[in-house]
Amino acid sequence: MRQRLSIFVDESGDFGSFQPHCPFYLVTMIFHNQAYNIAGDNAILDASMKSIGFAPHALHTGPIIRREEHYRNNTKDERRKLLRALLGYCRHVPVKYTTLLIDKRECLDIIDITAKLSLCISRYITKHLSFFQSFDDIVVYYDNGQLELTRILTSTMTIMLSNVSFRKVQPSRYKLFQLADMFCTLELAAIKFASKTASRSEIDFFHSHRDFYRNYLKVIRKKRLD
Repeated sequence: MRQRLSIFVDESGDFGSFQPHCPFYLVTMIFHNQAYNIAGDNAILDASMKSIGFAPHALHTGPIIRREEHYRNNTKDERRKLLRALLGYCRHVPVKYTTLLIDKRECLDIIDITAKLSLCISRYITKHLSFFQSFDDIVVYYDNGQLELTRILTSTMTIMLSNVSFRKVQPSRYKLFQLADMFCTLELAAIKFASKTASRSEIDFFHSHRDFYRNYLKVIRKKRLD
């Protein structure tokens, strides 16, 4: 049987020049060995969502925290229960992840951001090359939300890996893409708490840096592959 690795990619930030409200660019990649079936984990997450009053849908962590979009009419307690359901899914599903960070204060322009991010991805693949080469096929799933990132992923990975292909993902179809969104959002929140730049909505939702680390960040970091 051929061994296949799925990589789900999500990002936070943009390729624009440095702005105080958007000083970083983050790329999160989730790695899932398709030999491990996660259909049961997906069903458990759907059941958990139903048990707290939500129909199964594509979870989006940022709006859950900020009380936006589908969650405008939900209380903070309801939204916390929903995010904890996704955290429960994270604990059991057999995945690893990494988050790559670009500090835009150190970048001159979009060309510099592109070069630095391409180098970060290349170095990460080189560091874990034996892991990637242990698979017969690698499939990268991204929603093509940012053309610049799509180009970086395709150009960098096709050079580094001979067995990689790319698919445009619909977030509603893949819970691992929704998990990548959560990882990316929480990693950004960790940076903001550490630099004392957390937003009012983040402080209100998580209470404090200590509670955020203990109840959320510590959970996902157990899945991190640095």
